[in-house]
Amino acid sequence: MAVASTSLASQMSGPKSATSSISCPQFSGLRKSFSKFENSVSFSTSLAFFHNVDSQLRLSSAQRGCRAVVAMAGSGKFFVGGNWKCNGTKDSISKLVSDLNSAQLESDVDVVVAPPFLYIDQVKNSLTDRIEVSAQNCWTGKGGAFTGEISVEQLKDLGCKWVILGHSERRHVIGENDEFIGKKAAYALSQGVGVIACIGELLQEREAGKTFDVCFQQLKAFADALPSWDNVVIAYEPVWAIGTGKVASPEQAQEVHAAVRDWLTKNVSAEVASKTRIIYGGSVNGSNSSDLAKKEDIDGFLVGGASLKGPEFATIINSVTSKKVAA
Repeated sequence: MAVASTSLASQMSGPKSATSSISCPQFSGLRKSFSKFENSVSFSTSLAFFHNVDSQLRLSSAQRGCRAVVAMAGSGKFFVGGNWKCNGTKDSISKLVSDLNSAQLESDVDVVVAPPFLYIDQVKNSLTDRIEVSAQNCWTGKGGAFTGEISVEQLKDLGCKWVILGHSERRHVIGENDEFIGKKAAYALSQGVGVIACIGELLQEREAGKTFDVCFQQLKAFADALPSWDNVVIAYEPVWAIGTGKVASPEQAQEVHAAVRDWLTKNVSAEVASKTRIIYGGSVNGSNSSDLAKKEDIDGFLVGGASLKGPEFATIINSVTSKKVAA
């Protein structure tokens, strides 16, 4: 899907109410340069275009026969990560692990949880092998005289397969910049640890029409540093939706995910764009995950608060069934 889909979608959505703009910011200006394009395309032309595309897709699907999963633009397996952040005690984490171990999870989902550093060993030694363990951060190189840091080698020693890097709380609270995050990601990958690479815009950046600019700049920092895109998952997390209860609508999230995949196609390769999972994060819960999962460029989720509740996290994981639709 091309980036220009934002303009067409905004035309077809109709006028925005004052209430909706307050309760959940709308993607009215992801990239301001599309204004001329919007004015040159009529509503009827846009509608006719989408009807034609839809009919062609249905015809080709009917000729191919029914497929098990058709609602994914990429070729990667559905991916759900749980970021436990700075939460938990030995007792509460033991209970959470027990809940996860007893949960019935769909088989065609990669599942990862990221406990606080102090509890990684406890989780790794008690959690089912069905779920992999991630760290929430790492250093830019080998260990040494770096007080308070954790090296990738130490993470590997504990059995971590993944690390979350570039999360907005690391960017905007701790002060990590794009270059520093890129160095971390490059070193983690060089040591065989997968990277969940987070990107996302602040509210004021989105309101200024800079959503794509910000996300693409953060993507470029990863692209400039990474030795390979193998074992990388991109997590789009609009900062205004993290922990606020405000969630990007499925259509809003899809627009940005499609733009990210388009950027990868143009700036890395079509192969990387296809195989790289692009997951959504930002107040994902058991109630909204199914609708979000139906969008073709949403390949899974990075979950915060809801991942601390075993049954609800299982519901989010199992939302992969929303993609299992007959063509």
